[in-house]
Amino acid sequence: MKSVVENLEPTRVKITVETPYEEIESAVEKAYREIAGQVNIPGFRKGKAPKRIIDQRVGRGVVLEQAVNEVLPNLYREAIVDNGIKVLGQPEVDVTEIPAATGPLGGQLAFTAEVDVRPEITFPDLSGVEVEVDPVEITDEDVEAELTALRERFGSLVGVDRAAKSGDYAVIDLSATIDGEEIESVSGVSYEIGSGSMLEGLDDALTGLKSGEEATFTTTLVGGEHEGQEADCTVVATSVKERDLPEADDEFAELASEFDTIDELREDLKVQVAKNKASEQAFAARDKLMEHLRENVDFPLPEALVEAEITQHLAQEGKEGDEEHAAEIRPDIERALRDQLMLDALAEEREVQVGQDELIDYMVQTARQYGMDPGQFLSSAMESNQVPIFMAELARNKSLIYALKDVTVKDTAGEEVDLSEFLALAEEGEDEAPADEAAQDADAADEQPAADED
Repeated sequence: MKSVVENLEPTRVKITVETPYEEIESAVEKAYREIAGQVNIPGFRKGKAPKRIIDQRVGRGVVLEQAVNEVLPNLYREAIVDNGIKVLGQPEVDVTEIPAATGPLGGQLAFTAEVDVRPEITFPDLSGVEVEVDPVEITDEDVEAELTALRERFGSLVGVDRAAKSGDYAVIDLSATIDGEEIESVSGVSYEIGSGSMLEGLDDALTGLKSGEEATFTTTLVGGEHEGQEADCTVVATSVKERDLPEADDEFAELASEFDTIDELREDLKVQVAKNKASEQAFAARDKLMEHLRENVDFPLPEALVEAEITQHLAQEGKEGDEEHAAEIRPDIERALRDQLMLDALAEEREVQVGQDELIDYMVQTARQYGMDPGQFLSSAMESNQVPIFMAELARNKSLIYALKDVTVKDTAGEEVDLSEFLALAEEGEDEAPADEAAQDADAADEQPAADED
């Protein structure tokens, strides 16, 4: 196989592929056998008709088309891998030559494929870059907050005979109506008052209610088929409970940790707070670095890719063809695509590796964010071939961490911040075997063009 790449635009190329008949002969033979087994030809048992009869009854063109459709995706993928092309989206394929449709089989298969590609992205020298973050300050309040969170894990809910307040838990029945017609209702839902995790206005409606009392409020729906519409809601607090926390004493320290005294536990929590604050500091530095790259790295975006993302977004919102909304969302989509392409290039430049264990941890965390069972989430991701997508996202996140090695990080007091411990933790996954090595060719594998003959 011979392939030649022609640059059409900074973000689009044309690949010309030529393959002699001998390299696709096995696919042609396979197509003859499969077609012979599918057609009934008088005088021949199924699957036994010779090629010349297949050519007469079915047509050699049909055979060649089937063979070309089988080999073309692999030839295309081989061409983009051989030429180191980072494709973005589906190619436009044009078959310009096929093996002889009459007479002796021979000749060659030739096709062109036009496809958007990742633009060349050049990064500035980061060795002179300095980013500023807030200093780490650990207060007694921080430690007490950690201790309270630990106590809450060992607490219990007990009923109260008083008006509900923020922080209480209520079991509620909730219904919503529009123009007097009930559109949705739920019963027996446990809700933390003040969490703001359901409907706007619900927290205010529940505050002050006792068990068995109800309240009404008006809210704007934020999901479902009535999204954006105003609804009248009725909420009943069937029970009100508060969290009863264990005393912060030596007995609790023994129960909740490996320490014998509450003072020892507090000291350990202080260390944990320091680690958490250091991580927050590192993530703040990462975000500052990202802003620096956005301001100093420029490259063209493939317009077809932008349009495809806008079209998909409009379809998901049920707003196909809404040009006004398309104009509104374009800047956000362009920014997201620019970030993605830039971080993909940065991950490649920094030779970021993703270990299997860290990939699984990342997917488990993602599953929990969506409130899904991690096992189900992992199985679904593998079945739908979504694992390469998670690998790419994790590699993008790590690429910025890697780049922080070259950057000077100082706090607002002018003190240099040592991120070595954080960076070492971020790189631990590299000691493992790469996750799903086959997925490393995902860019090529995702694109499977079929023949489009002239």
